[in-house]
Amino acid sequence: MNDAADGRDGPLTETPDRSGTHPRLTPEQIEVLAPHGRKRPTSEGTVLFREGEPFGEFLVVLAGLVEVLHDYEGPDERTVAVHGPGRFLGELGLLEGQAAFYTAVVREPGQVLAVPVDRLRAIVAGDPVLGDLVLRTYLGRRAQLIGLGAGFRILGSCYSPDTRRLREFAARNRLPHRWIDLEQDKEAEELLRRFGIRPEEAPVVIWKREVLRNPGNAELARIIGLPAPSPEVTQCDVLVIGAGPAGLATSVYGASDGLATVAIDGVAAGGQAGTSSRIENYLGFPSGISGAELIERSVLQAHKFGARLTIPAEATGLEARDGHYAVTFADGTTTETSTVVLALGARFRRLRVPGIERFEGSSVYYAATLHEAHMCRTDPIAVVGGGNSAGQGVLFLSRYSPHTHLIVRGGDLNQDMSRYLVNQVERNPKITVLLNTEVIETRGEGVLDTLVVRNNVSGEIHEIQARVLFVFIGAAPPTDWVKDVIALDDKGFVLTGPDAQARAEEGVWAPLGRAPLMLETTLPGVFAVGDVRSGSVKRVASAAGEGAIAVRLVHEHRAQEGNLVRTASGVEDRHAPRPQPGGGRPGGEIRPAAAGRSGAGAPSVSRSSGRPAPSA
Repeated sequence: MNDAADGRDGPLTETPDRSGTHPRLTPEQIEVLAPHGRKRPTSEGTVLFREGEPFGEFLVVLAGLVEVLHDYEGPDERTVAVHGPGRFLGELGLLEGQAAFYTAVVREPGQVLAVPVDRLRAIVAGDPVLGDLVLRTYLGRRAQLIGLGAGFRILGSCYSPDTRRLREFAARNRLPHRWIDLEQDKEAEELLRRFGIRPEEAPVVIWKREVLRNPGNAELARIIGLPAPSPEVTQCDVLVIGAGPAGLATSVYGASDGLATVAIDGVAAGGQAGTSSRIENYLGFPSGISGAELIERSVLQAHKFGARLTIPAEATGLEARDGHYAVTFADGTTTETSTVVLALGARFRRLRVPGIERFEGSSVYYAATLHEAHMCRTDPIAVVGGGNSAGQGVLFLSRYSPHTHLIVRGGDLNQDMSRYLVNQVERNPKITVLLNTEVIETRGEGVLDTLVVRNNVSGEIHEIQARVLFVFIGAAPPTDWVKDVIALDDKGFVLTGPDAQARAEEGVWAPLGRAPLMLETTLPGVFAVGDVRSGSVKRVASAAGEGAIAVRLVHEHRAQEGNLVRTASGVEDRHAPRPQPGGGRPGGEIRPAAAGRSGAGAPSVSRSSGRPAPSA
């Protein structure tokens, strides 16, 4: 995976750009950047930024050579790349405020141009060519780091639920890391001794001499630099629960319309779409786009307009409070909001086979990301499922595994899979399709090695050799926490519009003089979009479209209801004109919470005034 300079003993030379991850800026592009940064000389041995520490500058090498290293001055030190004049440093974490995943050291003295990352975001937003170059380069470099096993280490047993939780969190957030299995990996014992860790303290996360013993997701997010939840009570105009395509679209359009918009997700931005290896039927991308790139672009766009994204934050309760809503989170914090958009998506449905639980997280997976794909280079694997997710997954994995079995319960691959995927699967010599087939048993010592399958037409039973199993058999809505608050259909999906009206309490809607809007639930001002909504089309494009429509409906609701404002002195007339908080600036400004409120003095997101939605 390392295409850096050849050997550390000879002269250091610049890494060739074989994979498109080491482009050179043109003189014109450097001229565009120059007024926004400052030039500074560099001397040999200077560390420009260090692994595990935050950094906030976009660095362009103007003269000299800079070496990028993983585990600098550590036992696993290795060169990632060497950059010369015209090249720029960094990877995706720079744009997202994360800590550095490698160290940059000056090897030949020269000069760099340092541009603050906030200025970089503004520049690339106004220069699509430069912006696309930087983002694609950074996405490619992040993928390379994942392939190298760079970043932090998760040391834990494949049988541990907490190990699986940490690995899922890291993989779903596309964080460079390496898992070391206490049961199988020879390196595990040496690490336990080196860091003074008792086996019963596992799982642990190790990064740059810091050891976290069985950290929660929020604690891991903190050391990486993810936008983890703050312990404060906040207020906002729109609280978006879920950060898949639907939730991110709501965030982009809500924030761009001046609404104070907060989006949260319990695990990672992206939902199921974020784990898709390639989406080839998304409008505007004729050559396709990976789920990771689509989501990263969406997150950056949401940040551009001022939306606040918080991960991880798991919503556990929804309560109406005097004309607005309070959402409670697993850590006990609360956010108050005038409107709620449920963009919960759907969670992967697990395969119900006796004994499969012991392999989950070690050789049975419900998503196919780069982390899992790199484990499949030498052994045959199997994929269960007959829909588009299974088709995309098996095509992606076939690029890594020597052979893949696609196990489909139905008798026709065309039944649930798009034709373009069917054509590619059927033409791929590394994929064997088994129709009318179900997995009835999993076997292996510690890790999976054999699947027992049955033909559901003939009844024939036989074995398949597979070291890894990927399961894509649909999804279930994560709506248990709202089932007593809003109406759901018999499968747990949220009812909206006319379906919600049929189940709504008359006393809730009669005072408003209207029925639920198209995407509105049985509670006024609470909307549902994307896969979690009953009757929705389970496609990325439709989810994003519903997210945009929801913002239009939020405006309609707010225009009718007015902007209910509570202060320490009581309730203001919701229809009375009032100035904008903070001197009339758009929503999203941070101001002190109202006195007398729980968490007084903590920062909170101010509300923008209610107004009809813009016509465009």
